[in-house]
Amino acid sequence: MTRGAPLFEPSPPQGRADRAALTQVLEAHGAARFVAWDLGEADLSDLDLAGCVFARCRAGHASFASADLTEARFEACDLNNTAWRGARLAAAHLVDCKLTGAQFREVSALGLTFARCLLVNAYLRGVSFRKAECEALDLQGADLAGCDFREAVLSDCNLRDAHLTDARFEAADLRGADLGDLRLSDAARFRGAFISKAQAAQLLIGLGLKVV
Repeated sequence: MTRGAPLFEPSPPQGRADRAALTQVLEAHGAARFVAWDLGEADLSDLDLAGCVFARCRAGHASFASADLTEARFEACDLNNTAWRGARLAAAHLVDCKLTGAQFREVSALGLTFARCLLVNAYLRGVSFRKAECEALDLQGADLAGCDFREAVLSDCNLRDAHLTDARFEAADLRGADLGDLRLSDAARFRGAFISKAQAAQLLIGLGLKVV
């Protein structure tokens, strides 16, 4: 396919699509734009999906393990409880997606971006968000241990109850993030980050001081 040419858009099959249906399109056309496909519980592991676009697709409990999703794009998709172990997600973009419980284990994620996504209880351990513009991400209860948020801007993001062990926030802008009920023990986790006056006041309250 000529670079920059519009992607082939196959009609979704009746009922739930399987691996064979997707593979048939890929073999005939290469990267494609899949709109309103039902891929729930599909095994899409190891497939070459680089450059593909998935729009308004339902793929709950599907497996993308070890798939090549370089520069792939997911728009307004249901990806709840999906498995991504070992997937290559360099420069992939997920926007307006539901990703509750999604498991991004051992992924290659250089340049991976999320926008306006529901990531409650998702596993994102070790993923880099460095210098990213994180917009409206609900990360409540997510496993963010070892994640790199240095110089990132978190706007309208929810970090309540997120697991943040060894996460880095130097020069991150957290003024637009919901950090939950801050305690003194939380301060070290956000060392070097920018926080709002209200967030700082909450930390002082945790010290037993009265803010007036």
